[in-house]
Amino acid sequence: MAGHSGSGSSDKKSSNGVNELLTFNAENMQSNMKIIYYSRTFLSIIGGVVAGILGFTGLKGFVFYALLMAFTSLGLVAKAKFSIHTYFDSWNRVLIDGFLGGLMSFVLFWTFAYDIAHIF
Repeated sequence: MAGHSGSGSSDKKSSNGVNELLTFNAENMQSNMKIIYYSRTFLSIIGGVVAGILGFTGLKGFVFYALLMAFTSLGLVAKAKFSIHTYFDSWNRVLIDGFLGGLMSFVLFWTFAYDIAHIF
């Protein structure tokens, strides 16, 4: 993951007492967001196939997806060495972004794998 230019605090005091704002490199931020999006999409597809093969139906499948996304978020935070503000501008970027897009992929592959494994 690509970091930002600046130190770990959100704003710091210079020697003359003026607050300096933390700056982020837009290209690095965009690259980090792509990593999150691709990670969630890939794991949603794999999770959907696994949920379909295991025969999850109804609420069990959605609970499985929520747990999968929680582990994905934990993995992304661990990859960032638990210093989120070094790589992202807020916690929401890691915890929430890509959740609904991944849900659509999950449901698509969940129903497809369930149909292949249990109906046909």
